[in-house]
Amino acid sequence: MSPDPTIRSVQELAGQIRAGQVSATETVQACLKRISQVDPELGAFLHVDPQGALETAGKIDEELKSGRSPGPLAGVPVALKDNISTSGIPTTCASRILEGYVPPFDATVVRRLKEAGAVILGKTNLDEFAMGNSTRSSAFRVTKNPWNTSRIPGGSSGGSAVAVSAGMVPVALGSDTGGSVRQPAALCGVSGIKPTWGAVSRYGLVAYSSSLDQIGCLGTSAMDLALVLSVISGPDPLDATSGVGGSSDLLNSLAAVDVKKLRVGWVPELLESAVEPGIASLLRSAVEQLRSEVASVAVSNWPFADYLTSVYYIIAMSEASSNLSRFDGVRYTQRCEVANEGLNGLYTHTRGTFFGDEVRRRILLGTHSLSSGYFQQYYGQASRVRRLVQNALIEELKRVDVIIIPTTASTAEPIDGHVDPVKSYCSDQFTVAANLAGLPAMSVPCGFSVDGMPVGMQLIAGPHREDILLSLANHWQKMTDWHQRRPGP
Repeated sequence: MSPDPTIRSVQELAGQIRAGQVSATETVQACLKRISQVDPELGAFLHVDPQGALETAGKIDEELKSGRSPGPLAGVPVALKDNISTSGIPTTCASRILEGYVPPFDATVVRRLKEAGAVILGKTNLDEFAMGNSTRSSAFRVTKNPWNTSRIPGGSSGGSAVAVSAGMVPVALGSDTGGSVRQPAALCGVSGIKPTWGAVSRYGLVAYSSSLDQIGCLGTSAMDLALVLSVISGPDPLDATSGVGGSSDLLNSLAAVDVKKLRVGWVPELLESAVEPGIASLLRSAVEQLRSEVASVAVSNWPFADYLTSVYYIIAMSEASSNLSRFDGVRYTQRCEVANEGLNGLYTHTRGTFFGDEVRRRILLGTHSLSSGYFQQYYGQASRVRRLVQNALIEELKRVDVIIIPTTASTAEPIDGHVDPVKSYCSDQFTVAANLAGLPAMSVPCGFSVDGMPVGMQLIAGPHREDILLSLANHWQKMTDWHQRRPGP
């Protein structure tokens, strides 16, 4: 049996490798061939490691021949967003300031993937330092949507979403600070999940906004996401914010969830004016299809809707200002020295030269929010409203088990269009709430617009109830075939 690079089911692929129907080496070769065919146009990858991937695959094949099991992800190729540290492979965050940086260590999620038998294929493109929702602010290349290369793929995990959507890898990791896994998943026609904050270790993830960041994964099926999430989640002594809660074996947990008993809430008022009519129609249709499959469908509250985006960006930019202060040209980043200007001159010229426009904008706005005389007015007030949002959503998720809302207000916009920062920030209006509240959320395909672009449906559940999200998503994917469709060729 020859490997098919369009096989995008992690479970199917790992099963075939373990059964000897296809080797890990052949699988990696097929993925590398697919990347060489489509990625020059799509721009999903910043770095591909064929030598390292083939060496790892060869070792896995030898283990299998010796009768040893490499793990649940035996031979499965995985792509990583390029803000996740990988030993021996560049980690640039798509920024000139980190160009050429090769970490001496693996992030915890990378170590766990390797221990489970996965093969790290390469690093994917993103908005610089994960600050954006289009993958246009990368310092190195623009990533294109495989459904229409004149459109954006979303961001900031756009490269990971495209790599999965175009069949280059069966699964990829991304990071989600305000929707950066779910939004590109929706725009590229794949599934993406952001776990509960703290469910997955952030050790080795280059920090953007520490109280919001969470590593998530993208794939085509809910079952695949459950398998990968089971591998990478759990407490980590290297990350004091990683905790316990939920199940470490989501595949078994999914079987214990009775979808027929789930109480589903949805927010029809969001569909009346905030989203494109085509998306609203698809969401209403999806809710109607689910109505007979679950215990109940009720109208849910969507608290503090007018404040979510403002609160999110104040907190995210403030924390970005603090986290990015370490990139100053002194220890390991690019350096721009100017004679006779001292240390302040080094800082100014280095950060001014090697940071892109969007990163500089967020650092400046975040620094203002944290500055003396403005801290309580901006960051302090935003933190208080955040707590109200979190409390209100958790209370609502006691009344219902899942809330359904749109993932995005529109389909993918043109790549060469004018970028209005305010409009761009407002496009995160449906995804930031889950990050502010630390809740698990995912996007699953629910149809296509009249112009042929994918549309995503967002599911949000209570803390550490990824099992509910994935169970409902899996049931939805048994009812529909949207997740099985892929862009050609």
